Amino acid sequence: MIAKLSRFLKHCVILLGVCLVTTGCVNYDVGIQFDSPNRGAIVQRIQLDDRLSTFTSGTAQTWLANLDQRVKRLQGKTRKLSNQEVLATIPFSNGQDLEKKFNQYFSAELAAKIRNKKPLELPKIDSKLVVKQGNFILFERTRLIYDVDLRSLGIPAPDGSALVNPNSLLDLQFSLDAPWGAKSITKGAVRREGKQLVWTLQPGQQNHIEAAFWMLNPLGIGTVIVAAIVAVGIYFKNQQLPPVAKPAS
Repeated sequence: MIAKLSRFLKHCVILLGVCLVTTGCVNYDVGIQFDSPNRGAIVQRIQLDDRLSTFTSGTAQTWLANLDQRVKRLQGKTRKLSNQEVLATIPFSNGQDLEKKFNQYFSAELAAKIRNKKPLELPKIDSKLVVKQGNFILFERTRLIYDVDLRSLGIPAPDGSALVNPNSLLDLQFSLDAPWGAKSITKGAVRREGKQLVWTLQPGQQNHIEAAFWMLNPLGIGTVIVAAIVAVGIYFKNQQLPPVAKPAS
C-alpha cells in the first residue's frame, strides 16, 4: 500500500512538467501570435503558486531550467517576470518556421537532449502542429491544424481507478492571435477575446483544433506596386514619343 501511494504521489509531481494549468499550482498558457505572414512568435506564460515553490521547488526548478534551455536552442528567450512567473518567447519567420519550431519545442526528444542534474520523467504527450499557407497575390490565407493527445494526464488512484476527473483539476489553454482575427473551423470549447481565439483543451482526451485567417501579403503588394510603376512608365514614355511619319504615297 505504501509503495502504491508513493507511486501515486510521484505521478502527481510529474504533472508539473506538462503543458497544463493546475488550479492553484501552475498557470500555463501557450499562444501563437502572427504580426504578418513573415513575422510572429510562440508565447508561453508560466506562473507557479507559492505552495508549489515551497513543497516541490526542486522539480519545478528543474522543469523551468529545462524549458529555458529548450527556448534558447530555438533562438528564443525567457524573461522572469517575478519569482514565480516566467514568460518565454520564440520568434518565427513564416509558417514553415512556426511549424518546425513549435513541434520541436514541445517534443519529448528535445526535452530529453537537455541535460539536467535531476532527470525529468514526463507523461507521454503526442502533439503536432501543421501550418498550411496559400498565396492569393495581395492576401495570404493561413490554416492551422493542431492535434494534442492528453490522455496520459489522467490521475489514477492507488487501486488503479480514477481518483479525480482530469477536467476538474487541469485547465490548459491554447490561443491564436492574428492581425484581422481568426475563425475556428472545428467546434469545441473556444472563445473570442478581441482578435484572439482561445481554446480550452480537454485533459484525458484527444484534442483537435483547426483555424484559418487572412493577412496582407507584403510580397504580393510589392509586386503589384512595381508592376504599376512599370506600366505608368511605359505609358508616359509612349506619350512622349513623336508620331511615326507615314511614308509618302
